[in-house]
Amino acid sequence: MPRKIWTGSINFGLVTIPVGLYAATEDHTVQFHQYERGTTDRIRYKRVNERTGEEVGYNDIVKGREHGGGVITVEQSELDEIAPGRSRTIDITTFVDLAEIDPVFFQKTYWLAPNSKEHFRPYNLLRRAMQDTGQAGIATFVLRGKQYLTAVRADTDVLALNTLYFADEIRDPADLVGDQPEQSAPAAKELQMATTIIESMSGPWEPEEYEDTYTAKVEELLAEKAHGGEIKAAEAPPQPTDVIDLTEALRRSVDEARKGRRAPRQEEDLSELTKAELDDRAKELGVKGRSKMKRAELERAVAEAGEKPTGTGGRRTRKAS
Repeated sequence: MPRKIWTGSINFGLVTIPVGLYAATEDHTVQFHQYERGTTDRIRYKRVNERTGEEVGYNDIVKGREHGGGVITVEQSELDEIAPGRSRTIDITTFVDLAEIDPVFFQKTYWLAPNSKEHFRPYNLLRRAMQDTGQAGIATFVLRGKQYLTAVRADTDVLALNTLYFADEIRDPADLVGDQPEQSAPAAKELQMATTIIESMSGPWEPEEYEDTYTAKVEELLAEKAHGGEIKAAEAPPQPTDVIDLTEALRRSVDEARKGRRAPRQEEDLSELTKAELDDRAKELGVKGRSKMKRAELERAVAEAGEKPTGTGGRRTRKAS
């Protein structure tokens, strides 16, 4: 069971629901230590006084900033005293249409779960009401010494809490693109071809079909180096499309999208494949419910999926790279 990282309550109107906060995601990034080149000696960092060069104990370090020509220091206890929301509540102040919140405001997702069985009824009442109305509850709360703006919303069987950026934390995109030259506007023919490409590559959102292939390659790299194997470099990224060749690149993209990304497989005897190989093939073809299938069912599903066209109807999803 995931570890609870915050305990408090959701308040809306006069209803109070005790809840626990849990991380909704986990990081699978390969973690490295630092070593001196040519040795197995770990690199360690010390907290040192920049004036004396002497190491300082953690309990002897306070926070501070320059102010009025000097330095003002504060204790953590002083910061805790002035922290808003010390009552540990998520007070919903208003409900808004979830679709109105620009995705740029979303920061991180957490799950909210009731603290005990007797609180499931009001918890599910709030979840179902927000689900039926498409509304999200806007609230602020304090986590680990920082106040967050949040959106509480209904997810499948659970309430989700998304931390949001405050408006003054969002950069103005106009600062990045600025005044664009007149020739940057797409021609009607180019726009039509780009739309055709998008429509040809369109399909349902199936997140389980995408994998972190880079992490897998890092693990493979480490394994190869451990056995003295040869390291294979990845393909170089494509060169930027020349504006002059844009129309031709779009035309070729339309042709590829229409006939599918991959050439059709030659007929093969699926009975010679192991169940694990069939499962891999089923995953590649986007077969649903494959984990519960017996071998014969899996073989039949792979055969049927392999007969479908690779365009929009039976499109084979590309892996993230």
